[in-house]
Order: sequence, then structure tokens, then C-alpha cells
Amino acid sequence: MSSLTRISRALKSKLTQFSIISRFKYQNDLTIFNKNDLYHLGICQNALFCSHSRNNIKDVDLSQYSCDKIRNFSIIAHVDHGKSTLADRLLELTGTIKKGLGQPQYLDKLQVERERGITVKAQTATMFHSHNLFGTETKMLLNLIDTPGHVDFNYEVSRSLAACQGALLVVDAAQGVQAQTVANFYLAFELSLAIIPVINKIDQPTADPDRVIAQLKSMFDLDPKDALLTSAKTGQGLEQVLPAVIERIPPPPGKSGSPLRMLLLDSYYDEYKGVICHVAVVDGALRKGEKISSAATHQTYEVLDVGVMHPELMPTGMLLTGQVGYIVTGMRSTKEARVGDTLHHVKSSVEMLPGFKAAKHMVFSGVYPADGSDFEALNSAIERLTCNDASVSVSKECSTALGLGFRCGFLGLLHMDVFHQRLEQEHGASVISTVPTVPYIFEYSDGSKVQVQNPASLPSDPKHKLTACWEPTVNATIIIPSEYVGSIITLCSDRRGEQLEYSFIDSQRVFMKYRLPLREIVVDFYNELKSLTSGYASFDYEDAEYQASDLVKLDILLNRQPVDAMATIVHRSKAPRVGRDLVDKLKKFIDRQMFEISIQAAIGSKVIARETISAMRKDVLAKCYGGDVSRKRKLLEKQKEGKKRMKRVGSVDIPQEAFSELLKVS
Repeated sequence: MSSLTRISRALKSKLTQFSIISRFKYQNDLTIFNKNDLYHLGICQNALFCSHSRNNIKDVDLSQYSCDKIRNFSIIAHVDHGKSTLADRLLELTGTIKKGLGQPQYLDKLQVERERGITVKAQTATMFHSHNLFGTETKMLLNLIDTPGHVDFNYEVSRSLAACQGALLVVDAAQGVQAQTVANFYLAFELSLAIIPVINKIDQPTADPDRVIAQLKSMFDLDPKDALLTSAKTGQGLEQVLPAVIERIPPPPGKSGSPLRMLLLDSYYDEYKGVICHVAVVDGALRKGEKISSAATHQTYEVLDVGVMHPELMPTGMLLTGQVGYIVTGMRSTKEARVGDTLHHVKSSVEMLPGFKAAKHMVFSGVYPADGSDFEALNSAIERLTCNDASVSVSKECSTALGLGFRCGFLGLLHMDVFHQRLEQEHGASVISTVPTVPYIFEYSDGSKVQVQNPASLPSDPKHKLTACWEPTVNATIIIPSEYVGSIITLCSDRRGEQLEYSFIDSQRVFMKYRLPLREIVVDFYNELKSLTSGYASFDYEDAEYQASDLVKLDILLNRQPVDAMATIVHRSKAPRVGRDLVDKLKKFIDRQMFEISIQAAIGSKVIARETISAMRKDVLAKCYGGDVSRKRKLLEKQKEGKKRMKRVGSVDIPQEAFSELLKVS
């Protein structure tokens, strides 16, 4: 009887689905469905309201978009000048996403991006748009790349611009030209890209477009007539952006009749498809099922899937000259996808594309699993994350205090912070990070030179005498309101800075250029700069040459045993202050033990700061009511001997919070 009941329920469910599908077939109106209908169909309501149906996706034929109908452009700007909001409006104008549906800053897909309100990864979206070109209505294919604005992610911007022929330079109408605006302009200028200035946020009460246009003219020699006045928030002036992109930016220069050459722009790991590669087709054409080869690794792959980002992955079966899209080749190892690599057809010899300039790592830090048994899981997580972030360098290392871990190189402190956050959020890894350091060069009396990225690898008492030290410097660009000049000059002098340039952009804003030691800006310089200027300063830097400096290795000792993970390299004049701050912080975070703990900061054999954590003691005299003093002394001596024995064999656990606090001090 029960089996008949189950069969009857199954038939009823099938009949319900058939009834709903029939209604949908003859009445293409989404309002006819109720929640029960959606439940029986096994789909979610949001899936019905996507910007394009699957039927439309299959109808896209990329062969109708020749090179002269393609425009590849990027959006570049300083942090928080409205790049991602402008990208949203362009996607809505072209019908790529529906207005009002989906989340704001649609292309910011990482959780860390949504939490911090910044763009970390450059994202690509293909848009289809009709435009009156040369008197005829023409369908155009527009590839948009939204880029990060923070200086630490400059590598993402440079890679994005390599696939473009033009850029929208977005400037806030209230804040005007900022430090990263200057850096991004010169990146685009060096690549000979067509630059369209877009003055955004003109709806703000404090907006002054005329002043910003004058700044663009004086700093970049951009024609005031070329500037577009827009508000991405309200939509004002946006109707002129896409026509300007089509008319002012040249089409891609590739040759459709030449052998296939593709530039590998980016990659990320997918659990089901393996490595998904973002590519730009420079010459020739690629179709699904063809065999391609890597110029760097010489490995051969079959193209399992190919398409464009619309803005989600949309299979098209082909990619033609000048188009930007994705390919799936069945790569299983992230090391096979080398960013900047040239991909070509098997058995065809082609000239390699220039690729990208190697990332210059500014900050190095150790990354260790919080639990030593999780090393393999952390290894797998880092390998997959570096597939999506090619600017991180990774090498294995071992610490006596923290065990097996990794030495990672980053482009800056924010880059390091975001990397750690992505490890925790996307891969569930719990990590301990050591004090960030920069690469130094040390020369000894025997003529040998050593580059040191990890302070623990520098011997405290070397066999040969140290004769010279060099540290990396940066050329820093600072733009501030004129009333804050005095405090910023004082700050830069305290950080051992040398002034290179000082000029006025206009009557209210000052442009300053300083050469600063990289170590002095790597932790809290930007925060202090913002604090002194009430948030109005903007800051950017580029690496400069090494300079001679008086450097020393500062060791942290617990009960006279050095903790290699806490060693740091500092300027001799600042060593006493840094040493005192470090031991004070550690005293607050290390728990009391049954034995005394001494915390020392030392340069070689010379101790420059010390704090002591007293032992927890039992009152051994509590049971003595009067009696001879020698009995009390005997009990105290016995306790003292026990404490000494504990100190010899006991170990001190350093909590994870202590490492986090050391970052702020160093």
C-alpha cells in the first residue's frame, strides 16, 4: 500500500511540473507564477529575473563584430572617485544588467571588496551596444575593465591597460586630481592609450568642475573641451560617455588573418572546471575544440569552453581578433597559468607578446598556520589564491617558534591585509602573520653582499664585520590642502624623508614629492598622514633606488631565548624606542606562568629594553602559624628551586594577538 502511495505522489509532482511548463510555454508572463509553482520547478525567483534569457545568450554571434566594431577600454581613477558606480550605470545603459536588480558595485564580487568598499580585482564585462557610426546604425562590442584605485593594486591596473586601447580617467568633481589619478594617468600615457577625462559626482554640493578642468589642463595638458561632466549616482551626463568611447578610442590593431596569439591576462580556480583563464585575442581566432599551446610552459591543451564575460561567463564557442573573454582548458595546476603568457595554436610558431613587467614586491611577511597540523591545507589555499593574485610571491620557510610556513612578498600593506582576509574568508584558513619587512642589502668585510628579506636569516653576531647597509626608498607623491603643509613636512622629516619637489596645483592645494625609506611608510604612515590632514591628503609612491643607511637587527628574547619570528631590522637611531614599545606590548599580551618571564629587546649582545612578567605564586607560608623563622625560610627556598626548574623546562606560548599588535609598533 505504501509503495502505491509513493508512486501516486511522484506522478502528481510530474503532472504539476508539466502544467506549469505548459502555462509558461503559451503565456510568457512571469507574473502568472506563485511561490508553489517556483518550488515545483526547482528554481529560485531571482533566476527568472536575469537581464538576458538563455535563448538570447545562444543567439550572440561574435563573427559579426569585426575589429572596427570593437572597443576595449578601462576605467581608472583614485580610490572612491566612483569607478564601480560608473561601471554599473554603463552596464545598465547597454542592457547587460537590469536597472534596480542585483547589488550595487556589481563587478565588485569578492566579499573583502564589499566589506571594505574598495575594488581589489580588475573585472571585465562585455557589453553590446547600438550606435550611429558613420551615418548607419551599427552594433558595437564594448569590453569594459573596472580597475582598483589603491596604490597597492597598481599591478592590476597595468595588466588591465595592456588589453585596452583607451581609458576613462575618472576624477571626483569635489576632490579634484589626487595622487593615484597622477599615477594612473602616466600608466595609460606610457602605453599610448586614448584618455577620456570624466569628471564625476557633479551633483555634490561641494562640486567645482571648473577647478578640476583647470587642474587637468595644468597637470596633464588635457583639452578642457574633451572633459565629460557626469554623475554616476543620478545618471546625469551618462548618455555622452558611450558615444565618446566609440568615437575617440581606436579599434584593436590585431590581424584576423594571422596565426592565433592570445595574451593571458588573469586566472582563477574553479572547483568544477579547474583553472579559468581570462585572455585577450591579439591576432587570429580561437574556437572550441581546438588545441592550443603555452609559449612559457610548452604544454598543450584542448579548448573545452570559450566565451565572454557578460558579466557572468557566457559561452560563445569562439573568440575573434580584438575580443576579450575566457577559456577553459582543463588546467588543474595553478602553476600552469602564468599571467602575461602567450597562447597559440599547436604546431604554429609565433612571436611572443611582450607580456607584463614583473611585480616589484615592497613588503615581505611570514604566513604560518595557527595550528601546525594545518600546513597542507594552508599550502593548498595559498596555491589557489595565488592563481587569482599573480602579484604575490611565495616561498616555504621554517621558524623555530611557529614551525613550517611561507614567506610571502606583497605590493604593500593593504595588499598583505587583503590577502590574509581572503585566505580566511574564501578558504577558511586561520593564519599568523609576522612583522612585515622590506628587502635590505648588507655588505661584509670579505666583499660579499647579501639581500635579506627575513630578519631571522641575518646572523646577530656574523663571522665577518658588517661594512655597509642599504635600504630601499620610494618617491612619494603627496597632495594636500595648503593649510596642512607644516605638519606634513614635520611628519616626513621624522620619517627620514628628503624633499624633492614642492609646488601649488591651485590656490588651495599643494603637490609635494619626497624620497622616503620604504620601511618608514610600510606600516602606519598613510594612517598618520590622513589623521594629520583630517582625511584630505592623497598619497602614492613608486620604487626608487637603494640608499646607504645605518641599520641594526633588533632581536626579541623570551627568557634569553631569541624568537626568530619577532626579529626586525631598524635604523640605529630608532632602535631604543622601537625596542621599548615592543617589550611593553608583549608584556600586555603574554599570560603569566608559574615561573618568571623576562622579555628583552637586544642588538647583538647588548640589551636595550627589558620587561619582567612575575610568576604566579602559591602562599606556601599559609600553613605556618608562628614557629621558627628557619622553617619559613626552608619552605620559600624549596619553592624558589621549583620555580627555577620550571623555568628551565617550561615554554612560553605567544598568542596570535601579540603578533597583530607588533605590526602596529613596527
